[in-house]
Amino acid sequence: MPPSMPRFVKLLVLALVLALSTGMARAADKTLTFGWTAWSDAEFVTKLAKRVIEEHYDYDVKLQLSSIGVQYQGVANGDLDAMLMAWLPSTHENYWNKVSDKVVDLGPLYEGARLGWAVPDYIPKAELSSIEDLKKPEVKAKLRGSIQGIDPGAGLMQLSEKAIDDYGLDYHLRSASGAAMTAALTRAMRDKEWVVVTAWTPHWMFGHWNLRFLDDPKGSLGEAEHIDVLVRRGFKEDHPEVAGFLTRMRLPLDELQEAMDEAQETSYEEAIDHYLADHQDRINEWLGQ
Repeated sequence: MPPSMPRFVKLLVLALVLALSTGMARAADKTLTFGWTAWSDAEFVTKLAKRVIEEHYDYDVKLQLSSIGVQYQGVANGDLDAMLMAWLPSTHENYWNKVSDKVVDLGPLYEGARLGWAVPDYIPKAELSSIEDLKKPEVKAKLRGSIQGIDPGAGLMQLSEKAIDDYGLDYHLRSASGAAMTAALTRAMRDKEWVVVTAWTPHWMFGHWNLRFLDDPKGSLGEAEHIDVLVRRGFKEDHPEVAGFLTRMRLPLDELQEAMDEAQETSYEEAIDHYLADHQDRINEWLGQ
C-alpha cells in the first residue's frame, strides 16, 4: 500500500482482503470434484449422488469425465475428491494395488456385478455357449475373428486380453468407447448377425435385449464383484456429512438396471427424477434420517 495512505484506509483494505480470502476459502471448501466414466452405471450413480449432495448438503459437485486409471491417480494425489466406480476385488486390482495406501474405501454402492463376454440369445447355444467354442473355425468365421470391446484403459479390457491368452484365441479385441460397443451391438441385433461384446452387469442393454454371457471355465474374466466409493485421504475429516452419505449410499442391482434402462429411453436427469420420487425411503436412509 502507498505510504501516504491514511491508516484507517489501510485497515479497511486489509479487512476487505481478509474477508475476500475467507469467502474464497469457504467457497472452495463447499466444492467437490468427482471423477466419472462414460459407462451407463457410472453416469447414473455419480449424477444421482451429485443431485442428492447438492440438494441436501449445500455443496457444489463438479463432475470430471476421465478414464478409470486417471481417476484412481486423481483420488490418490488429491486432484479428485472421490470416484464412484471402483470394481473390486479383481477388475481394478492393478489400479487398486498402486493406490490402496493413498485412498480411503467407503464401501460398496452395489454388489453382485460381473464382467464377461456376451452374445445375442439368437446365436444357438449348441454352436456358441462357452469361450472355448470361439476356437471353432466356423464360429470364428461368423464373428470375423473379432471381439467388440470398450475403452482401452478399462479393467474389463485388460481381463479380456488375459482371456484371449488363457484360451489361446486368435481374435482381434477392438478398442472403443462403451457407446461404440453398444452401437455395434445394436447393428448386429438389427441384422441378426453374430457378435461378441465385452459386457458387464449392471447395464441397460441386458434389460433392452435378450443377451447371455459366455461360460468362462477358466475364470479369466473374474467372479461377481462389488463397486465401491473411493475418496481422497482427509475427505472424511473435511466433509464428514458427505462422507457419511456416501458410506450409506447402497443401490439394489435390479433398481439400478431399471433406472439405467429408463435413462436410455429418456435421459439420466429424468431417470434420476423418477428414482428420487419413487424411492424416498431409501434416500432418507442414505441421508441418515
